[in-house]
Parts: sequence; structure tokens; C-alpha cells
Amino acid sequence: MLTQALLRALDKKAVWVIGIFLAVAILVPMANLLIPPGQFGHVPTYMVSLFGKYLSYAMLALALDLVWGYCGILSLGHGAFFALGGYAMGMYLMRQIGSRGVYGNPVLPDFMVFLNWKELPWYWLGFDNFWFAMAMVVVVPGLLAFVFGFFAFRSRVTGVYLSIMTQAMTFALLLAFFRNDMGFGGNNGLTDFKDILGAPVQAQTTRVALFAATAVALALSVLVCSMIVNSKLGKVMIAVRDAESRTRFIGYRVEYVKLFAFTVSAIMAGIAGALYVPQVGIINPGEFEPGNSIEVVIWAAVGGRGTLVGPIIGAIAVNLGKSWFTTAFPEFWLFALGALFIFVTLFLPKGIVGLWQQIFERRRKTPAPPSPSQSADVERGKDPASFSNPQPRPAE
Repeated sequence: MLTQALLRALDKKAVWVIGIFLAVAILVPMANLLIPPGQFGHVPTYMVSLFGKYLSYAMLALALDLVWGYCGILSLGHGAFFALGGYAMGMYLMRQIGSRGVYGNPVLPDFMVFLNWKELPWYWLGFDNFWFAMAMVVVVPGLLAFVFGFFAFRSRVTGVYLSIMTQAMTFALLLAFFRNDMGFGGNNGLTDFKDILGAPVQAQTTRVALFAATAVALALSVLVCSMIVNSKLGKVMIAVRDAESRTRFIGYRVEYVKLFAFTVSAIMAGIAGALYVPQVGIINPGEFEPGNSIEVVIWAAVGGRGTLVGPIIGAIAVNLGKSWFTTAFPEFWLFALGALFIFVTLFLPKGIVGLWQQIFERRRKTPAPPSPSQSADVERGKDPASFSNPQPRPAE
């Protein structure tokens, strides 16, 4: 049964995307480790970390596309799930510092010593274990999405009202995590990481391994999303997106369909955040900024929502542009981002992938030019319609 589900999920587009990212997970580390610096094809270590960050953003955009593109839920708070997964990973990394911190306390992180905390809070217990931390990366965002979605979808909150509620949720978390007495580092957040699974975070091999893990996680996320959208449940999700009332009237529990998609999407966003943190070296309340969640919506819109591939392309393309634009014209980036969103809304409503599909369909439907023999027949006055519909020969 699992094999049949995989075969249904692996349509041609999914196979190509998964194959590309699995190849990237192998080729980029090889280009960094095996090709000497200065030679053609070498990928610098800082570029490996930068591309790894882009891939984690692409995974976040894919998570949003699952609920927005296929279920019609415009979430303006997916940055909250991303940040919660990042904080779970950051707590694990902070526990690995031990006595190597500035204050040399083997149990309490430096910011707790500075704030005169006497003991480790109960919600920090267990984060010295990698597998417990990874479980929290999944459980915390997933549980928050489940509880939030259960009450919101049960109350039939939809449209712009649901979007505002998701934005209010991430803003409330932003204010909470800014407080020093919350025990998450306040404004400074969590940083100065040393080790992950016993390996130095700043080491070249560790950065390469983190990049490869992010690429593999993105490929698996594409597989999971493809399995969902190509199943019967995926068809129901599209029905909910296009005609929610009709889908409810024919007997489907629409709130359960939304809740499933929203929870799975939040878990994917949390995993993306956990992969993001060790590659950038910091996690702070700024990740909860509502503007970050709005940027994710722009990534999905630019690439093309409802396509799985589009949000990945949009996230990588927009962040590549952001890296260049903020270096050349940092004060104008927000204006450029707003202009990009307006342009896509007006002229590319289906995004980059949608535009490509339209061009491909147009070329496919364009009739082929006549052959030289057919052109000669036209010159002799023969009807061109007979080329494709030849007249039957009379019976002898």
C-alpha cells in the first residue's frame, strides 16, 4: 500500500524536483570538500551556509503553499512555527555549550547567569538530548497549529479574518519572547553555539553536513506534499479551496481537512526553522516579526502558489535578489519587495511557474507549419483541411 502511495505521489514533476535536491545534497558538499579553493567549481564554505539558509526558506515556503495553494488558507503567521522550531534547536545548542560559556556555568546558559537565575526552568529540561530536542521541533509547532486551527476552523473563521488571527498569533509570540523573564534570552535570543552532535558548529564539515541535511529534508518535504496533494485527500483540499460550502454540503468535514493541512504545514515549518538556526548561528524574537511571514507569502506568490515547485523557486529567487539588493541599496529593499508583490499580483497572478505553464501550453497548441509537399499541394489548389482529414477512398 505504501508503495502504491509513493508511485501515485511521484509524478514527473515531483521526481525531477526530488532528484535535483538529492543531487545538490551530494554535489555541493563534494565541490566544497574535494575541489581546492581557487580552482573552478569550488564552492566556498560561506556560500554553502548561505545556500543552506535559502533551502530552509524554500522549505518554509513549501509549507505555506500546502495550506494556501491547495487549501485556500492564507496564513500570515507561518513565521511563528518556523521560529518555534528554531528556538527548540537553539535550546539544544545552548545546552551543549556547558562550562565553555562566558560565566563558566555547566548548566545555566550565559544569559540566565547574567539575569541571576538560580536554576534551569522546567521547560529547558531534556534539551541536552538531541532526540528530545528534535521531538520538540515537531511537537511544539504542530501542537500550537492543532490547537489554534481546531478552534478557528471549528468556528468557521475564514478569509481575511483568519489571516488577521494568524498574524495576531505571531505578534503575540513576538512580544512574549522579547521578555527576559520568559527564559529565552529576551531581545538577544540564543547564540554563541559551540557543538551539534559533538561536532563544532563552525567547522567546514559540519556546515557541509547541515547543508546536505537541509537539501534532503526539502526533497522529503516535496515527497510528502506530493503524496498529500495527489491523494483523494488532496482532491478534497482543492475542493475546500474552490468551493468550501459545497464541499461541506456533500458531507465532508471541512474543518478536519483544514486542520490536517494546517498541522502538517506547521510541522514542516518547524523543521525548516530547526535546520536554519545552526547554519546562521542565532535565533531571536525578530524571527516572529509579522513582516517575515508576509515575505513568505510573497515568495509563494512570486513562484506560483498551488504548484509545489513554484514556492521553492520563489523563495530562492527572492532571497538571492534580497542578498544583492540589501548590499547595494539596503534602504530601498522594502520598497522593492512591495513593488515586486504588486507587479506579481497585477501581471503574474500565477507566478513564475504559472507563466511557464502558459507559454508551454501555448506552444503545444500552436499548429505545426506545413511540410514542403503540403505547401506544393496548397499551391496546386488542394484543400489544406484534407491534410489532417483525408477523404476515404471509394469502394471498388
